[in-house]
Amino acid sequence: MTIRSGKGDKDRQTLLSTKVLPTLKKQIQDIRKYYEEDRFEDRPGVELPKVLERKFPNAGKEWTWFWVFPSARITVDPRSGIARRHYMFTSSLQKSFKTAIGISGIAKNASIHTLAYSFAIHLVESGYDIRTIQELLGHSNVSTIMIYTHISRCNKLGVISPMDQLDF
Repeated sequence: MTIRSGKGDKDRQTLLSTKVLPTLKKQIQDIRKYYEEDRFEDRPGVELPKVLERKFPNAGKEWTWFWVFPSARITVDPRSGIARRHYMFTSSLQKSFKTAIGISGIAKNASIHTLAYSFAIHLVESGYDIRTIQELLGHSNVSTIMIYTHISRCNKLGVISPMDQLDF
């Protein structure tokens, strides 16, 4: 899966679990109403990177470019002054996450970023190399990934004792 214009305005490649596909397909089906409403009202499409907007001026109005998690409201972009639908802001996602933590009864402080830490630690504990984890999380410096090896409680290197490989 490719994340476009993420933190630091970088594109990133990461994994998408097949277990979320049914939910994701339903989400895409549900948001089609926003797309149809925007087309009916002839609103500007989604904001694309400037190079793409110049090369394909109407691409932002195409379904393939529509947000997977759009905002329910139309807002004015303070930079361009254009009223359009944007993506759901991370603060909304964070509020929903905090609510879910409370409902679940988990008595820990957690944020969306906690999920990234957890993902990285599970990869370390599964024996994936630091460079792969760095690539999946989109970090430019491997030293920022090294913290996950210190947090991990398991065998960080994925080494199996030769004795454990013997049948006796």
